[in-house]
Amino acid sequence: MSKAKNTTRRGARELAFQVLYGLSFTPAESRADLRRAFVLSPHNTAMDEQDLGSEPTGFAWELVEGVWSNSAALDTAISRFSHNWRVDRMGRIELTLLRLAVFEMLYRQDVPPKVAINEALELSGQFGEDSAKNFVNGILDAAAKALESGELAPPAGQAPANP
Repeated sequence: MSKAKNTTRRGARELAFQVLYGLSFTPAESRADLRRAFVLSPHNTAMDEQDLGSEPTGFAWELVEGVWSNSAALDTAISRFSHNWRVDRMGRIELTLLRLAVFEMLYRQDVPPKVAINEALELSGQFGEDSAKNFVNGILDAAAKALESGELAPPAGQAPANP
């Protein structure tokens, strides 16, 4: 991935997905672990080991940190719409995509739900199996409808992020 691609939102989402997917194998136990995983990700061409002492910035980091910090609330929201599928039984790619998109829908006012869904489907086509796209779309579509009707909202006391 080139540095230019990392600067686009799509590139940032791709980087965030790759870091979060990697964390599904080796979870971060602390924010320092999370920062290290982000900085040292082989897909993060904008940072290197010299950057370990500084705080990462940018859209990709906001996504990674936000999904990591809110994973329990995200999993609860995903569970509401994944009929007959427990979160712990979902494929890692699909769960990572769902967490990322639901995070954007719930916590990012600057990202319309349709954009979050479209971006998740693009990443699904790039990284997932063909059958995963319909699964991801179904859950995210239901979540977006619940968000629109007010049935789904960020957990109490947490407002959506304002970048």
